Amino acid sequence: MSKITQKFKPPLKNGIAASRIYLSQGNGLLLDFLCAHFPHIDRTQWQNRMSAGEVFNAAGTPQHANSPGIAHSEVFYYRELPAERHIPFYERILYQDAHLLVVDKPHFLPVTPAGDYLQETLLTRLRNHTGIVDLSPIHRLDKDTAGVMLFSTQAASRAVYQDLFRQNTVHKTYLAVAPTNLNLAYPHQRSSRIIERPEQFFLTMETHGSPNSHSTITLLAQHGAHSLYQLEPRTGKKHQLRLHMSALGMPILNDVFYPTAAPVQAADFSKPLQLLAHKLAFTDPISGACHQFISEQALMYTPPK
Repeated sequence: MSKITQKFKPPLKNGIAASRIYLSQGNGLLLDFLCAHFPHIDRTQWQNRMSAGEVFNAAGTPQHANSPGIAHSEVFYYRELPAERHIPFYERILYQDAHLLVVDKPHFLPVTPAGDYLQETLLTRLRNHTGIVDLSPIHRLDKDTAGVMLFSTQAASRAVYQDLFRQNTVHKTYLAVAPTNLNLAYPHQRSSRIIERPEQFFLTMETHGSPNSHSTITLLAQHGAHSLYQLEPRTGKKHQLRLHMSALGMPILNDVFYPTAAPVQAADFSKPLQLLAHKLAFTDPISGACHQFISEQALMYTPPK
């Protein structure tokens, strides 16, 4: 396979980056290849995209209905979706400098385009609002979770900030509302081995073996059947806090995944997951500044001062 050199950077379209596909073989028309590779997209739709200049090669040249499919080449195109369901909650920018953009993310909003969402994502909204083409999330946050999130504004310095999370040198503090449990000694330490569920890849589970996840759970305020907890993950496994709380018999309020995944349906905007990325603290690897960013949002109960 020949090495590909990208000759230009595809422009954003309404905040959306172009998708890319590689042609390992080059027989016939590019249009035929696209129709065969994406059978769920009508041929007329591909022809319309080509007529609009929305399919192009690695040199930036628009491809048309009679363009050949060239072996060992890349083709760029823009995804299209029917009207997306509007997510009526909005992000706030907490901080910005030459390298970082810090955002207070709302519940329900996916971070990056995927599935049924392109425009209604945090990344697309921020690109449209700031005009920063190279904007990219530095770490993960579930769409159901609200709170503080870091974005990189330039590719050159992105890796040094990603290393902070890989090396677990960012102190993360979450707040959660969950069933009251007075049978634990707080702060409670939860360590376990987390893996993806074989039958449901989008969920995780605890299993036997050496722990790869560690969380500290503190009871902040008791409110009858439910209480406010502070959660401090020392690792960053997928759904770690949701899984740890559920395993302790105190699943986070309005969690549709744990302990049992609910049937897939449209999100109920009146029942946000009661989990908030409340605070992020770290030493900036470039400036040396001690950063601490705190969410301006609150859950069902306001944390004590």
